[in-house]
Amino acid sequence: MPPDPVNPRRRYESPRRRAQAAATRREILLAAERLFAARGYTATTMAAIASEAGVAPRTVYVAFTGKSGVLRALWHLRLRGDDEGTPMGERPWYRALLAEPDARRRLDAMAAVSREVKERAGTLLEVIRSAAAADPDAAALWGRIGTEFHGLLGGVAATFDEGGALAPGLDRATATDLLWTLTHPDVWQLLVVARGWTPRRYETWLAGALRRELLGDPAGAPVSSR
Repeated sequence: MPPDPVNPRRRYESPRRRAQAAATRREILLAAERLFAARGYTATTMAAIASEAGVAPRTVYVAFTGKSGVLRALWHLRLRGDDEGTPMGERPWYRALLAEPDARRRLDAMAAVSREVKERAGTLLEVIRSAAAADPDAAALWGRIGTEFHGLLGGVAATFDEGGALAPGLDRATATDLLWTLTHPDVWQLLVVARGWTPRRYETWLAGALRRELLGDPAGAPVSSR
């Protein structure tokens, strides 16, 4: 890599080199994801990740420092669906969700987002949850996921509270807890993974459950068998 002609101490990074580095980083993450799913987080080594990705172990360490760094980066990728660093609370879909004027459509959108995230990250979430019992780094990540998730849902619950849409007797804190519980990844694991529900059936059920619990809508939405 040639030096920067303006500042010889600063090395110039070409767009091509950055693209290559990003591609290598993505390949390492996908390799780690395959191994975590097949072997579990604890049993997967950095050497195994490097071998699966077709790179030298040093390349993995330079990019992510250690295995916990790989896990955190992979979680961010699967949660967000892209490599951008924009926090979830600042993403357009979340801002649009908060701005949706109709309470029922807001919950339907919540159910759709929950399905999309679980389809993308459900397997990895189970890897992290399982590893948390034995690995401190995984436990810290699992705890942070729950805390951040609850915080985001608190913002959603606030829109129903401020709009006077919550069911009688339901306060904002309880509404947040209900949102957190019903959309929790453990529920996805039970219904979709353990019981074989389709993702679409999960979304339909979740939309109805959210309407009933938060809005007191007795009709909710029917649970399709598909």
